[in-house]
Amino acid sequence: MTPVDRGNICRSPIAEAVFRKLATDKGVVNNWMIDSAGVIDINVGKSPDSRALSCLRQQEIETTHKARQITKDDFKTYDFILCMDENNLRNLEVMMGKVKDPKSKIQLLGSYDPQKKGIIHDPYYGSDSNFEEVYQQCLRCCTAFLEAST
Repeated sequence: MTPVDRGNICRSPIAEAVFRKLATDKGVVNNWMIDSAGVIDINVGKSPDSRALSCLRQQEIETTHKARQITKDDFKTYDFILCMDENNLRNLEVMMGKVKDPKSKIQLLGSYDPQKKGIIHDPYYGSDSNFEEVYQQCLRCCTAFLEAST
């Protein structure tokens, strides 16, 4: 399972950390390959946005993630690539179309939201409260995804 967004410093590392915690708490973390990535390379090697890290710490969740760009191999490695918005979805579908024998299923992470909010909006230009909204949505979606997948 790899969450994907534009630059891999806000939404996707939050989703990755949330899913890892949920899977750990449920005792199934070893059944999953968990990572996150961005569709562009602008932030490769950087830590998540400080507001994302602060939001996670408030929930007692730590991450050591460093941003990376999705690769062709990811489409052969991960069963699920869960993206944040329709732009990510289109970009990933184009990328996967260039991969021979991909195994990944690409979906919007928000498609698992019990509140039916299909898009997880980028909080980068927003406030701390926008990061909290992303966290809450990722928590709902990752919980539902994990329940549906185990």
